[in-house]
Amino acid sequence: MDQIETLKAFVAVAQEGGFTQAANKLGLSNQLVSKYVNRLEEQLGGRLFNRTTRKVHLTEAGEQCLQYAKHILDTVNEMQGFVGHQNQEAQGILRISAPTSFATMHLSTLIGDFKKMHPKVGINLQLNDRKVDLLDEGYDLALRIGHLKSSSLVAKKIAPIRRVICASADYLSKKGEPQHPDELIPEDYLKYSYMEYPQINSPLLNALRLIAQKQQSTIEANNGELLRDAAIDGEGYVLQPTFIVGDALKQGKLIHILKDYEPEPAGLYVVYPHRQLMPSKLRVFLDFVQDYYGDVPYWDEFA
Repeated sequence: MDQIETLKAFVAVAQEGGFTQAANKLGLSNQLVSKYVNRLEEQLGGRLFNRTTRKVHLTEAGEQCLQYAKHILDTVNEMQGFVGHQNQEAQGILRISAPTSFATMHLSTLIGDFKKMHPKVGINLQLNDRKVDLLDEGYDLALRIGHLKSSSLVAKKIAPIRRVICASADYLSKKGEPQHPDELIPEDYLKYSYMEYPQINSPLLNALRLIAQKQQSTIEANNGELLRDAAIDGEGYVLQPTFIVGDALKQGKLIHILKDYEPEPAGLYVVYPHRQLMPSKLRVFLDFVQDYYGDVPYWDEFA
């Protein structure tokens, strides 16, 4: 029995939620689709679906197998296009994971411009501030911000990311503007839950690390835009990337303080699994995004 057709049947049942629907999509008989799935379950030695009278649901093992099956079928499609010269332009679904705030504020234009150049490439964008497992969760690539640690993934830096500390004029008029990080008021730190304080020579990050460890902040959130707005309202000071606070600084709603202590920029990276044969949909996206934001991104135009 053809292994590729078996995988196609399995993926179709998983995506369509039933054998009849999958058979209609593939143009096959219901019985043949069932045979394909039963054969795959026998080969793998485990149940892939929990079946009811109306619908089928993937088991935990089935969820894992679905990601592998999609990857195998994508690779086969790419191979057929390369060898047979059937695909003259990139196509397929590009699965991307990206940080929430950056994506909502700055990715829509990039994706729109990319789609104009590569209309046959579909985009499945999932926003999440946690670090997803690209292989286990079926992503082609992820956008990540920070100082990346060593891993098995390939990483390419596509833009610098500045982090600045700022506060409103109203807050500074009441509390005074600090001239050194040690003068920051601990309870007024608007703390980002996922903030990383890398062990680098930065008096500002060192001071904020100590404040964060002592849990003295009165406001903490896992969303940078909310903390930016709290700073604008005079609730305290915030350390955030300029892609979040740049407009507020440009409009005078926030004031950049402790400029002499600004940490070294982090980076915006695109990370993806190492592959000897890179799918064309991934290759064209990497080429496109490489210089899209430039050495000085537009969100840094406040300075």
